[in-house]
Amino acid sequence: MPYSVPILTIRDILVVPIQVDMDDSTVSRLQNDILQKLDMTGARGVLIDISVLTMVDSYFGRMLADTARMAGLMDARLVITGMQPAVAITLVELGLQLDNLHSALDLESGISLLEMIIERDGGSRR
Repeated sequence: MPYSVPILTIRDILVVPIQVDMDDSTVSRLQNDILQKLDMTGARGVLIDISVLTMVDSYFGRMLADTARMAGLMDARLVITGMQPAVAITLVELGLQLDNLHSALDLESGISLLEMIIERDGGSRR
């Protein structure tokens, strides 16, 4: 059975805790699941926690960047939390455009950052 990443809703934010390394099909499914959940809930923020990942490949990095852009088109913002140094190095070395991607050290900081960005950008849609 393929691994499914849980997507939790906390207030106006989707929280996506990635617990294991993921293959390309799981990464694609996760991107689709996040966008579907944004559409269903009207959430204004997405927080993806990658604290357990010690490495990423170019496909995962592109998925993060693309998901941030897609979420932006859906009037939501994306924050990555828990990025390990090796992951940050890899994303930079891959030369990915991460302009729409915000990051925070941990989950609590990420939620605070998302709430600040959402408020700055016009508050809740609900």
